[in-house]
Amino acid sequence: MRISGTTSMRAAAATGAALILLTACGGGAGGDGDKSGGQGKQALRSSAPVSDPTRIPEVSDAFQAKIPADSRQVVAVYGNGVNSADATVVLYTKQGKNWERTRSWAAHNGKRGWTTDHHEGDKRSPVGIYSLSDAGGVLPDPGARLPYNQAAAFAAPHYWPKTHWHDFDYVIAIDYNRVKGTSPLDPTRPQGQSKGGSIWLHMDHGSGTSACVSLPKSGMEYLLKNLDPTLHPVVVMGDKAHLAG
Repeated sequence: MRISGTTSMRAAAATGAALILLTACGGGAGGDGDKSGGQGKQALRSSAPVSDPTRIPEVSDAFQAKIPADSRQVVAVYGNGVNSADATVVLYTKQGKNWERTRSWAAHNGKRGWTTDHHEGDKRSPVGIYSLSDAGGVLPDPGARLPYNQAAAFAAPHYWPKTHWHDFDYVIAIDYNRVKGTSPLDPTRPQGQSKGGSIWLHMDHGSGTSACVSLPKSGMEYLLKNLDPTLHPVVVMGDKAHLAG
């Protein structure tokens, strides 16, 4: 099902969109690419551990156990460090019992890094596992499988730096403190305003965000066209130390 940017949606978004954009996502951009360099050298080391294809790499037992049994798509966000804004996003697709690395992109997260106790305005992305159920943006639907809401209300304020104006051309809502099955613009916060919200995957501008995860346009287009609600996609996100711990 596709949700168009109707007049009623714009009216509802008008009351909350500005606050959402100002207090949640702040942007991010980077190059498209696979950060798998050096694997050849590591493979030559006889002591190098063999990856278990039934697991998401570099993710602890505790996190693995929280991935829903019916999920067959995982977007893994590997933050470089707890206080770093740099990350790598990898899409894994489950074939049988094995997780296959499908695509990867350079990315950014919160400009102050990561936290296990996210609060509004802390400029850190929340560590955790969250479903991915709704999408939208300024641009027309590129062929998304997730429900897609096109609306002008997604547009970033033009008093932001010009490099940020296209941050929300495409977005995928991360189901942190939000109501699933609604537009990413929905301002409802089930856990309260202090816990923040409007944590999205969105377009990257080359630096850290207010809490979101940002990818290059090619990455967002790929995810929108390939994340399939029948495969119950989730995002596993955090700095490498937290994910591995």
